[in-house]
Amino acid sequence: SAGSTGAQLAASIFGMGRIRGVKRPAICTVYPTARGFKLLTDAGANPEVKPEYLVQFARMGSIYARSFLGMENPTVGLINNGSEDKKGTETVRTAHMLMREDSSLNFIGNIEGRDVPAGAADVMVCDGFVGNIVLKLTEGMATTLFSMIREKITSTPVRKIGAALNRQAFRELKQSLDYSEYGGAPLLGVRGVSMICHGSSNARAISSALKAAARAVESGFIGEMEQAFSAGSPGEDQEDL
Repeated sequence: SAGSTGAQLAASIFGMGRIRGVKRPAICTVYPTARGFKLLTDAGANPEVKPEYLVQFARMGSIYARSFLGMENPTVGLINNGSEDKKGTETVRTAHMLMREDSSLNFIGNIEGRDVPAGAADVMVCDGFVGNIVLKLTEGMATTLFSMIREKITSTPVRKIGAALNRQAFRELKQSLDYSEYGGAPLLGVRGVSMICHGSSNARAISSALKAAARAVESGFIGEMEQAFSAGSPGEDQEDL
């Protein structure tokens, strides 16, 4: 759906149900970086979190990266305001410690805001408040930069010739930053495939989201996630939403 994210979250959680052991489902979006596509989670479902939620986001993102994107041993980075272990809020510091202790994660430590577009980690973890700001800031920056570049490279006849010669390169760059290429972001942690699409999605974006949903079903990542959380948290009660 490209409708209300809150409505889709509610429909997915109460319609499909949560995977046993998952405390909070998270939105996991494909994020374009200098090192190719990476994953950002949570991208907006949980503005307030507990440390254990962040660890679960990392685990779910890692499973999705392996199963759906074919990453053999995805690295995990915790988005923070500094690379040092003692940086950040108490929640983030505790989450950092828990991720260090989790043998299922290929945790590389904290990553800063400037590391996100550089693709410092395959799975970049944060709460939904930070994730949504990162996502919207990136969209706005990309739009602004392309507008500024277009204005500058067409300001003189000579520059227009250069722009024409590099047209294909600009098209490829724009395509790599275009959300319609990947269409939607899965809601990880529910017992089914729920793709959350951008509010301004066009026909191409919806088509891409449908294809991604089909690949997600074929990848079998839901079963893998159920198995991982069942094994990792035997007898754990789910928390009411």
